[in-house]
Amino acid sequence: MSRLRRLLTPRVVAQVLAWTALWLVLTVLVGTAIFLQSSRTIVLASHDAVLRPTLSGYVEVRTGPVLPDVRVPSGQRVGVDVYLGKTEVESTEALIERYAVIASQPDGQRAKAEDALREMAVSALLRGAVVALVPMGLWFLLGKRRRAELGHRLRNPVIASVTGLLVVGVLVVWEPWEGDDRTVESDHDWQSLEDFLGGVSVPAEVEDLELRGDVTTQETRRLVESAIDTYDKSLEFYQTAAEQAAALDLRVPEEGDTVVALISDRHDNVGMDAVARAIADRGAATAVFDAGDDTSVGQPWEAFSLDSVNEAFDDLARYGVAGNHDHGTFVTSYLSDLGWTMLDGEPIEGPGGIVLLGVDDPRSSGLGSWRDETGLSYAEVGSRLADAACDAPERVSTLLVHDPTLGREALERGCADLVVGGHLHVPRGPEQYVGPAGEVGYSYTNGTTGGAAYAIALGSKPRRSADVALVTYRDGVPLGIQNVTLQTDGVFVVGEFVVLDYDTPVVADPGG
Repeated sequence: MSRLRRLLTPRVVAQVLAWTALWLVLTVLVGTAIFLQSSRTIVLASHDAVLRPTLSGYVEVRTGPVLPDVRVPSGQRVGVDVYLGKTEVESTEALIERYAVIASQPDGQRAKAEDALREMAVSALLRGAVVALVPMGLWFLLGKRRRAELGHRLRNPVIASVTGLLVVGVLVVWEPWEGDDRTVESDHDWQSLEDFLGGVSVPAEVEDLELRGDVTTQETRRLVESAIDTYDKSLEFYQTAAEQAAALDLRVPEEGDTVVALISDRHDNVGMDAVARAIADRGAATAVFDAGDDTSVGQPWEAFSLDSVNEAFDDLARYGVAGNHDHGTFVTSYLSDLGWTMLDGEPIEGPGGIVLLGVDDPRSSGLGSWRDETGLSYAEVGSRLADAACDAPERVSTLLVHDPTLGREALERGCADLVVGGHLHVPRGPEQYVGPAGEVGYSYTNGTTGGAAYAIALGSKPRRSADVALVTYRDGVPLGIQNVTLQTDGVFVVGEFVVLDYDTPVVADPGG
């Protein structure tokens, strides 16, 4: 210790601090330069999008050659340019409506973009820290004598001339003074949304929005006005619904109860996510079951829907399966990467200590397999699922599937307490099943949380009644279910809390 103190003289400490400060300054300078030159490709607002950080203080969305560019203040010095690429859409009108609905519920997309920028900044700083060590390392490696020799040589007229010629040569090749051609974009200034639309009144939430482009046709103006109308209606409907959901008269859990929110068949309707979360909070849910069909076709452009539901339930325990419309493996892998526990046919411990089992819907394109075995039919997958339930070391409390008929055999064999799912877009049950030895189980079908009439539910309000169910557990067994329905007119209907009775068989074969 005394030797260390002799080495760490005030002069040495001052030098170390000075070099550390220099390294930090160089790290910030180099890291900032790298950050501002970096880019990241993500799926944003249903598009392949390239993000490029700026110091403009604006979020600028470059929409392409047809629609006007959009920008809004970022609220800080750092901004970002978003270049929208490919997407899948049936028409420009449908795309505009999609933009409007996503803009009315932007939390998922905002969080995704912020995470990408944060990762880019951290990466740039780490690279900047390494690059900043290079000149400092060279300084120390050269040593005082060698640095003096190099300095003396650089003062030599011949060497100075050669160095100057090299610099001039680089500039001649680079030609930084050469400007670009005058572009179409440069001929248009940013305008407020109200001015862009010729004085049309706009909602207060988008007063800061600016557009750049030329409303060359009445059709373009009509599309933008339609988007504002959809945005305004969607924002008002779902905000009001979420506020009302926070005051619903729902069953209050007792000590020892665990409540799980059951959602299904969202079909891209991000507007309902805040409402579903408000219902979950009002019912004191600590977890969420997602029974699938979060998308319409399971393609990467629909990542906005998965980002939204993840953002809504990010702080709860999250479990899910893919539905028949979640084609392929994209939905399952994407939600898994976001931290969801996606069930794969193996019993696991679920919320409240329950035994939870589930599997993706086998009718999904690219699926239809039991784990690694391909070519199985829907009935065969249901049979395998029943085998897994009956072979589980402990009795399965809940089977989470997309279509509850997939779990019917497990109920008929008396191997599960409850099967939950969706698929039909209308609530059904709970229906009682009785196994061969008198084991009682139930099947419950949730309606469509997205209010979907068909495979997609985007719009300023649900296209049909939207449902969320609250499943209550006690001592690892399903105790009861309460359904909450939001009607298309914005009125909530709260169902009774239905107690699941395992001691009194009512029917022997509800399937007929």
